[in-house]
Amino acid sequence: MCGRYALHSSPEVIALQFGLQAAAAWPARYNIAPTQLAPIVRMAQKGGREMAIARWGLIPSWAKDMAMGARMNNARAETVADKPAFRAAYRRRRCLVPADGWYEWKEEGGGKQPYFLRLREGGLAGLAALWEEWISPDGSPIESFAVVTTDASAEAAQVHDRMPVIVAREQQALWLEGEAREAGTLLRPLEAGKLVFHRVDRRMSAARVDDAQCIEPLSDEEAPPPPEKSGAGGQGRLL
Repeated sequence: MCGRYALHSSPEVIALQFGLQAAAAWPARYNIAPTQLAPIVRMAQKGGREMAIARWGLIPSWAKDMAMGARMNNARAETVADKPAFRAAYRRRRCLVPADGWYEWKEEGGGKQPYFLRLREGGLAGLAALWEEWISPDGSPIESFAVVTTDASAEAAQVHDRMPVIVAREQQALWLEGEAREAGTLLRPLEAGKLVFHRVDRRMSAARVDDAQCIEPLSDEEAPPPPEKSGAGGQGRLL
């Protein structure tokens, strides 16, 4: 799954990475949570790509109220083309979510330990996502999005069994503009060796905490020890 992520790269870097003429000013965020506003990249009505600010948690156009969006921050790749809440957006309103990395939690040391995952080569990841417009009772349009998830890659599986679909830079056009069936070929786990991850302070589990310390690695002294496992195997090397 994807329950929190960080976006602290500058607007200039976002524009370059996602083929935008310009990116709107965006403050560095280190702990973006569902129901909050965040940037997405999508095709503009007049052509070309644009950045928009949308609410994380997709609200289907037919929803009776926006509360439904609180349960729709993720869309499973295996069912996104068929599930009523997502299928219309999957066909016509795909987008990308710029992210410097994301968080997952793992039972460890007597509690849930957060980890920060990012691309090994550094830089921004483009998370596959869908966006939708919902009209509120007062007639105001509200745009929202959901991140598409898939099975975890070899590295991510050491922390969680799901991860966001990451769209490579050379495949962005296919995801944003291609036919749904063709775009579906991108809904697969990331290749092994592409990710690194590390433990972070448990304070970031509170959505109100949003500072650069959220993504800082814990030292060996600060990190709780992993639980002992019986039998062969184990967590593997933590990167």
